[in-house]
Amino acid sequence: MIGRTFAKALAIAGFVFVVLAARAPTAVHAEPDLSGVWLPDIRDQKRQEAANMPPWKPEILKQVQHLIAEEKAGRPFLVLSHCLPHGMPSWMLMTHNAFELLATPGRITMLGEVDGNRMRRIYLDGRKLPDDPDLSLHGYSIGHWEGETLVVDTSAIVPQAYIAISEAVGIPNNGDMHIVEHIHLAGPNVMHDDLEITAPKILTDTWKTTRIFRRYPDRHYEVTEGECEQEDLVPGKDEHGNDIFISNAQGAYGTVHTAK
Repeated sequence: MIGRTFAKALAIAGFVFVVLAARAPTAVHAEPDLSGVWLPDIRDQKRQEAANMPPWKPEILKQVQHLIAEEKAGRPFLVLSHCLPHGMPSWMLMTHNAFELLATPGRITMLGEVDGNRMRRIYLDGRKLPDDPDLSLHGYSIGHWEGETLVVDTSAIVPQAYIAISEAVGIPNNGDMHIVEHIHLAGPNVMHDDLEITAPKILTDTWKTTRIFRRYPDRHYEVTEGECEQEDLVPGKDEHGNDIFISNAQGAYGTVHTAK
């Protein structure tokens, strides 16, 4: 009688143990810490100018070759002009300045140096891309984590935003650009941004390229503010028909005239 009771107690205890084990919470996966100030690997940027050229359409390649020749002749075209932000994807492709990543619940915010308008938001709160978003130079970015990789989907970019491989060589995307990034740590303080850029107006295929950024926590780098005299700009076209911003003429008393 005692034996059967003891065996029954063990069986019940075992059942309880199995239930408790099954209900035990799984370990929470810690997302990599991307916060801090990051500096671009400019040497690798320079290498990729020739080693991994975007798949330009033939008529666009002629424009790019002209820009390269002008730069070599000492007449560089200023991709970054009129105090405009770099925009996407140029910010990640060819910036020479530091930027800071701030990780907060549901969002990562990027703050850039030099121009006061350089701020990018990557939403991680589960939202979808808007159906009819307002276009901007940085576009609209949503992201999610796949293991230790941050996957970012960006659209709603103005056609005037450049795909630039240097500060003197870049072409406006001319519309319908879409960017997917896979951002991950290649070391404790080394971050890789694997970009897939689709721009059907100027590229023959999706361009895949990687940019490298480094963090130096022991040097306590900080981003600094910059000042720039800004003028009135309106959408326009260049001699090739690319979408650009042009100066909006003003009268003697600051009256803005409508550009033709």
